Amino acid sequence: MIQNTMSLPPGFLEELRTRTSLSQVVGRKVMWDARKSNQGKGDMWAPCPFHQEKTASFHVDDRQGFYYCFGCHAKGDAISFIRETENVGFMEAVEILARESGMQVPARDPKAQQKADRRTELADVMEQAVQFFRLQLKTGAAADAREYLTRRGLSQETQDRFDIGFAPDNRQALWSHLTGKGVAHDLIIDAGLAARPDNGGAPYDRFRGRIIYPIRNPRGRCIALGGRAMAADARTKYLNSPETELFDKGRSLYNHGPAREASGKGQTLVVAEGYMDVIALVEAGFGACVAPLGTAITEDQLRLMWRIHPEPVIALDGDTAGLRAAMRLIDIALPLLEAGQSLRFAIMPEGQDPDDIVRAGGAGAMQKLLDGAVPMVTLLWRRETEGKNFDSPERKAALDKTLREALRKITDTSIRGHYGDEVNRLRRDLFRGKPMARQPGKVWRPGGRNVPLPPMPVTKGSYLVSAAGQVAEDRMRESVILATLIANPAILPDFEGALEGMHPSTPELQALLGAILRHLGADPDILRAKIEDVVGVQALEKLFASSHVQIAPGVRNSGDIEVATLCVAQELAKLETRRGAEREIADAEQDMGDLADEGITWRLQQAAEARNKAERSQTEDKTEYETGDNGARMNRDERSAFEQLLDRIEYGKIGDKGENSAQ
Repeated sequence: MIQNTMSLPPGFLEELRTRTSLSQVVGRKVMWDARKSNQGKGDMWAPCPFHQEKTASFHVDDRQGFYYCFGCHAKGDAISFIRETENVGFMEAVEILARESGMQVPARDPKAQQKADRRTELADVMEQAVQFFRLQLKTGAAADAREYLTRRGLSQETQDRFDIGFAPDNRQALWSHLTGKGVAHDLIIDAGLAARPDNGGAPYDRFRGRIIYPIRNPRGRCIALGGRAMAADARTKYLNSPETELFDKGRSLYNHGPAREASGKGQTLVVAEGYMDVIALVEAGFGACVAPLGTAITEDQLRLMWRIHPEPVIALDGDTAGLRAAMRLIDIALPLLEAGQSLRFAIMPEGQDPDDIVRAGGAGAMQKLLDGAVPMVTLLWRRETEGKNFDSPERKAALDKTLREALRKITDTSIRGHYGDEVNRLRRDLFRGKPMARQPGKVWRPGGRNVPLPPMPVTKGSYLVSAAGQVAEDRMRESVILATLIANPAILPDFEGALEGMHPSTPELQALLGAILRHLGADPDILRAKIEDVVGVQALEKLFASSHVQIAPGVRNSGDIEVATLCVAQELAKLETRRGAEREIADAEQDMGDLADEGITWRLQQAAEARNKAERSQTEDKTEYETGDNGARMNRDERSAFEQLLDRIEYGKIGDKGENSAQ
């Protein structure tokens, strides 16, 4: 095992263990004892998988990443657990865990052990530097720094908890201290604590005249420093260590370890922008709080956050830079979304950060903002619409294109569908606009209110209000669409966007649509076989056995691209029109409250007219073809047969399979 470890670059195994949840790995092999286990604390118990027993003597400490059996004394970490239970070697176990954690196993390095030893030496030097800066904070030279920390409300206990220190404004204060204790010059420089000038002069301290915030990895080892300048004219207000063998700022989080522990006790993870925001929030009771390190949040940092909590709240500053960072994060997060794994956003008031909120209003003010955090889809909509005018078809189309491109980044089809539903709802609200002062079906009363008229009897009897006949018709249209696409796979790319928002009415058709979208780019010759692998042969046979599918021109004339395209396009249009009418009804009823008033009647009339226009033939071939009610071109005999079938379905004279029913 040691020889295998030596072949890996330093830091890889540590990060792998950080990204891996031991309880999830072990949980695939055991049944947890609910009475003894405490999932919030990562304290899990189960019968041992390595020997036969009935009691739960096998203990997993998820925070430390170790397991131990009090019966057979088996112990180890995630790697050793995979080795023992899967009967694989060390490197195979590493590769298994790396795949599950989204990491790539690097090329083997014969000098890995030597580098690991050097990392240990560098970490020791960093710890000596932290202690030096802690002592310097107590000196007379640090009076302004202490006054600043007091003014910011940091108690001595807080300063001790975060190991806050002070770097004197001296070119070689730390350098002299470390070299005086025998620390090698190259270790001080390679740790990022000092730098050599370009002119070849004596090395100088990187941190001078700054309050020091140690940056630790999840296991508590100091890997870098952050410094806040005390001089008002400093070129850089905040300065982080350069990237070193210990420190990769795009894959590190400030306060990672304590935040993970607090989140394990049930707290929501809050992501702030800087050190002081994190410290202020922790002081206010929000222990599960982290911050990126001088950069916009990276994909690796986002994955680390999700390892801590499935739905972190991004609490960025309410200024232009904070909003811009939040908007950029959307594009990083969209492709990574999974069921139960997302982000929420709590944007601070303009010109304020979490530290300001806590100092001005206390924990309650911050909690209120966190409780009001919006889902990511809301911020996506805000990014694409805020401050823009959509007063022309071209601008509306541009918005649609931008939103489609954003939603395509979501790889999970279920999440993409729900995002599409919400975006469509927001789009309808935007394009419908604010109601006019006077509306048809309402009377104007003093005070500027539109008061409903009494309802008419025809309102409740409207065909559009009734759901009768619609379920079967929807199912018919959906079946025709899917069957036509399967029979003519060449036209699939033309309808990708529309299919994502179709949402079939039955689980069987939903499964078929999911299979089609999953294999959208497959070779047309093998597409049907791939779909069969997902839904089964019987599902396809049932689809194509339906009478209304068999007579659909796009299916009967398989290979005729023009007919198939027309068929699918018009079926989709009619399906969306009818569902749009339903949405209009729901919106109308919601607008009118609990009263069924005449405003509903008027809006139903508009919805019915839109539906009727879609149902009527828009194009007609005067010679051989007409446009059937299924949306496709067909000859006159086919149209007549199809209309008769529709009538039978609508009035309940035929079942799903075409047999006479007793309805």
